[in-house]
Amino acid sequence: MNRIKLMQTLATALLTGALLAPAWAAPSPKAAEVTMGSVAMDIPVEMIKRMSVLTNYLALSAHHNVRFRPSPNMGSAVDDLGKGQTQIAYLTPVAYIEARKKYGVIPLVAPTTQGRPHFSLVIGVKAGSGITTPAMLKGKRFAFGDEKALLQKAAVESMGLVSTDFSTFAYLKHYDNIAKAVLAGDFEGGILKDSVAEAFKPSGINVIGSTAPLPGYVFAVHPSMPMPLRNSLRDALLALKKTTPDMAATLEAFDAAYDGFVTVDDPAYDPVRKLIQPYQK
Repeated sequence: MNRIKLMQTLATALLTGALLAPAWAAPSPKAAEVTMGSVAMDIPVEMIKRMSVLTNYLALSAHHNVRFRPSPNMGSAVDDLGKGQTQIAYLTPVAYIEARKKYGVIPLVAPTTQGRPHFSLVIGVKAGSGITTPAMLKGKRFAFGDEKALLQKAAVESMGLVSTDFSTFAYLKHYDNIAKAVLAGDFEGGILKDSVAEAFKPSGINVIGSTAPLPGYVFAVHPSMPMPLRNSLRDALLALKKTTPDMAATLEAFDAAYDGFVTVDDPAYDPVRKLIQPYQK
């Protein structure tokens, strides 16, 4: 191949690569600095892995400098957002309600499963244990998650049980920890998010009780966040759907049960407020 033909070939290849490259652009040096927080849903290394995939997506699609700041528990996630240590956070319904009450945070979007922004809390047991109803867990060992997760206690009571019914109970922080402890035989039952119970079903988790559908987790923002920044983050999350391999991989890494996001408002969380009201001081 002579020199002229070689240069023509290289030019064509570069042009084709530019046309086929992803439309996402790296954030500019003047882009907004955004720190994302989250309730602790898993061990820190897994949380960082899950959330970093999402922050990378937002950085590229919304053109902001987005980073993740882990929180050790629900209370710190709420206070980090309310005090401006984070500007956007992924919160449980109860954490959102607390952050709304204390700091006036604003709900942005909620993730969807099969197109719906709802989830259920369930009681899981080990397959083959012979336990088929919540009442059969009386006198047995039971696992909760975060001690401050009022919704978990309210959910268990809605299924006919209270903490004093168990011979012993413990707080294992994360739903994955609960499922693994039940499978290991450390506890006869535990409270799980429905998607976690489904993920552990092949390993031997059986569901023996469930709440009605509840409004799901939510991304909320600090009330001082400028509207243009808020809108750009909202639009980027709403655009994240399983319509391309890259976006499907991003959602899969964040939470395999999720298939997108929808906008959500504060009144959507009134059913949870009603459910946890007896447990609030």
